[in-house]
Parts: sequence; C-alpha cells; structure tokens
Amino acid sequence: MFIKNLLENKTIIITGGGTGLGKSMAMRFGELGANLVLTSRKQDVLDETAQEINEKTGAEILTVATDIRHSEQVEKMVDQSLNKFGSIDSLLNNAAGNFISPTENLSENAFRTIIDIVLVGSFNCTQAVGKSMRKSGGGTILNIVTTYAFTGSGYVVPSACAKAGVLAMTRSLAVEWAKYGIRTNAIAPGPFPTKGAWKRLVPPGLNIEKKMMERVPLKRFGEHNELANLASYLLADESGYMNGEVITMDGGEWLKGAGQFNDLERMPKMAWRAMDFARGRKKK
Repeated sequence: MFIKNLLENKTIIITGGGTGLGKSMAMRFGELGANLVLTSRKQDVLDETAQEINEKTGAEILTVATDIRHSEQVEKMVDQSLNKFGSIDSLLNNAAGNFISPTENLSENAFRTIIDIVLVGSFNCTQAVGKSMRKSGGGTILNIVTTYAFTGSGYVVPSACAKAGVLAMTRSLAVEWAKYGIRTNAIAPGPFPTKGAWKRLVPPGLNIEKKMMERVPLKRFGEHNELANLASYLLADESGYMNGEVITMDGGEWLKGAGQFNDLERMPKMAWRAMDFARGRKKK
C-alpha cells in the first residue's frame, strides 16, 4: 500500500524488536528501505531475527542486547547506533511486559518489574534518543500502548498503570519537544496474537480466545501487517502533521465495551419483536 522507498535511509530503533509485533514491524520497515536497530535482552534472538529480515529485505541491521530498564545500557545502545548509521530518525518504543493476576496477589516486585520495563524503559529510550534528535534537528517517536491505557482494566493493573504513563508521556512530549522538530505519537492495539503474549495472557482450556474474538465487532483478531503498515505511516515524512495522536487499532473492541447497551446484540430477534409489539400496544 506504500511506495517501496517510503522509509529509505531512515534509521529506526525498535525495542522488543526480536520477536512478536516488534519483529513484524521491523520486517515491514526493512521492506520500505529503513536501516534497523533491533534491541531486546537476548542477543541470540536478535541475531536470528536480523538474519531473517536481512535475507528477505536486504536491510542494514544492527543488533544490540539491551536491558532498557537501565539507562546506561540504553545510552550505549544509542551510541552504537549513531556510530554505525550516523543519525537516528525514529524510535519505536515497543518493548513490554505483562501477565494476568488478581491485584491483591501482586507483590511490590511484580508491580515494579512491569513498570520498569514499560514506563521506565520507554522513558530511558526516549530520553537517550531525544538527545540525539535534538542535535540532528528532529525525528519521530512512536509508542505502542494499549486501549486499557485510557480505560483501565482489572487483572493487569501493573501494565495498565505503565501504559497509561507512556500515553501521558506521548501527549506531553508532543507539545514540549515539537519545537525541536520531534513528533511523538502512539498506537493502541487491540488483540494481535503473538506467541509470547498469548502464553502469558490467554490461559489454555478456558475458551478465553473465543470470548476475546467475540468482543471484537469485526469478529477477528488483528493481523501483524495491519499494525506494521500503520506504524510505517506514522514514522514516514508523509505523516508530518501528526503529533500527539493516539490511534486505536482494535477492530472496534473498546468502543463495544464502552457502550452501555452494546451487549443487546445477544438478544434474539423474537425478543426484539416482542418489545416492538409491547411498545405498539402501549401507544394504543
């Protein structure tokens, strides 16, 4: 759907870029001509992904194992990126952690672990890359949040708190850093199946996956290429007036949950006819 050189010569850092949605987005960026910096904690996973993307797209790729919870590691990763490519055009804050649990069962360490990966990690990367972007005259930052960042959700309180913080950072920096030529946007995806997330969030044997799909008005899950295309647009120069926006991509899921009467779709046609008949009789 895009011209093939849409992201040509742009250098993009992707956190959590070795697996799942990060890998899928990196693949698409490579197809569109970008230079890639893939980072996560496992070097072997990064190298395997880099080889696969390079073979399919020919993209130049740097892999740097980084624990984004630690700012000194992030700064070293950014320095390596600059040494290889000269500048950084975009940052995709995609790395995340999550699990389901009753909140009363959470320890401080469990809560802090998710906050440190999602919120502190995104801040560390944004701060380090932002320093480079201010020197070079601008860039784009794209954060992956979630729809429950603005609604909240039971049983994923650490993730909801962390993603809400990233959402606030997105909107805040869109205003504060625009004067440096830095655009900051976010995507709030709905259910996009990945091996890692499904293992942590969709327990087997409870028919949860089917129920999740039924919550989506389009009656299907998202496809990775759909998210990758949206991310590509938001990182391209063609979206240059997009700043501070958070785009929901969930097939209408959160809107269905927000509407007070949306569950009436379960009501059989006979019940609707009975209601219509009753209203007609009452008017008479």
